[in-house]
Amino acid sequence: MNVMLTEGGTAMKKILWPDWYFEDIAHIPDGFFIKNNIRFLLCDIDNTLAPYSADTPPASVWKFFERLKAESVHPAFISNNNKIRVLTFAGETGFPAVYKAGKPFGRGTKKAMELLGAIPERTAVLGDQVFTDGLAARKVGARMILVKPIEDKPSLLFRIKRHFEKKSIDKYLTKYDLNEPQPQRKLKRKMKKLRKKLRREQRRKERQ
Repeated sequence: MNVMLTEGGTAMKKILWPDWYFEDIAHIPDGFFIKNNIRFLLCDIDNTLAPYSADTPPASVWKFFERLKAESVHPAFISNNNKIRVLTFAGETGFPAVYKAGKPFGRGTKKAMELLGAIPERTAVLGDQVFTDGLAARKVGARMILVKPIEDKPSLLFRIKRHFEKKSIDKYLTKYDLNEPQPQRKLKRKMKKLRKKLRREQRRKERQ
């Protein structure tokens, strides 16, 4: 599945729906942050930017950081992981980092925004979990960019969360016709228009 995108803010009606959903950071298109007036980006680390096994940012993440710089986006890290993990990963980037951020609650997210001098309407949270990253974004009034997790954890709690997250995302994708092949989407839209037309004709006949 390629880039999956909705207009920013549309999905705010559903608190567990992201504003944008992508396969991974590489699928976020050039000019995306400028187009959507995002100047500050709060990035989750594990499973969003890199797998748990990556102590420092891999080449793909450095490339992403270059894109952020080109679009005048100021990033920071917000992670629920421990101090050593987060500061080791953040080390050479020079970006602000908040460890043990307490997502989905807003304490760590607000702290990261303060470090950047960020304002909610120009801030987005980038993460892979609806119930942590997504809710943390909603808590501070920021927008949410969700990506697929890079890898799964074997824990029972993780699997339970993923189960409910998947149900929420499936509804989101169905709402915006993003989980069906293109020909099926076109057919579905045509059938929907036809049904509306038939209902209008039926009501018109009933009034006569």
